[in-house]
Amino acid sequence: MNKVADVIDYKIYGDDMQIVEIELDPGEGVRAEAGAMMYMDQDIRMQTGAEGGIFKGFKRMITGESFFITTFINEGNRRRRVAFGAPYPGKIIPVDLKEFRGEIICQKDAFLCAAKGVDVDIAFTKKLGAGLFGGEGFILQRISGDGMAFIHAGGTLIKRELQPGEVIKLDTGCLAAISSSIDYDIQFVGGFKNALFGGEGLFLACLKGPGIVYMQSLPLSRLADRIAAAARWKQKDENRGINIGFGD
Repeated sequence: MNKVADVIDYKIYGDDMQIVEIELDPGEGVRAEAGAMMYMDQDIRMQTGAEGGIFKGFKRMITGESFFITTFINEGNRRRRVAFGAPYPGKIIPVDLKEFRGEIICQKDAFLCAAKGVDVDIAFTKKLGAGLFGGEGFILQRISGDGMAFIHAGGTLIKRELQPGEVIKLDTGCLAAISSSIDYDIQFVGGFKNALFGGEGLFLACLKGPGIVYMQSLPLSRLADRIAAAARWKQKDENRGINIGFGD
């Protein structure tokens, strides 16, 4: 039987580096990825642990989340606030799970926080092709319950509602979240030159409606690759300068 989630009020601040501030009534709580908290009022108590046991903790680690989940509970007698910050530039997506029939599937490490009672679990893609070649899209997160959840998407966010039978193809990393009614598979891009020189990877995520699709323009992996490449070029330039100096 599903746990009943706390009903929480919230407000999102900012544009590209957003935070979500959650207001808790006495006794209400919110759970979050460890390290996501920005600030909290007095009377808010933190409880950090491997919620669901060691096995669930390891499953969270597979999806890129922390082994531990922190729960913030208002133990005072008046409303209190706690805020959580996005980990990199992008948008925070507020999701009312009741509008998604109690479940949404999102990219690994997308979970930010949720009302106490909402569950976060691993969701492997069902098809062999997705499992072997899906890359970022292979291991997903399943967020379930009947309360509010907040997930983070990198860069610009686009929401698309697919009609029954309608198909969209996208880079696996650009998938932020989908409703559970979406049929998800992986397709080879096709064509020798496309595969080698297209720059989009060998496989694309193929999504078939009906349902909601959230797409992100800046996956964390793409951002990390650019930063790593810039760091390598800087190191090469520094080494080149040292060599020139020794040559003189």
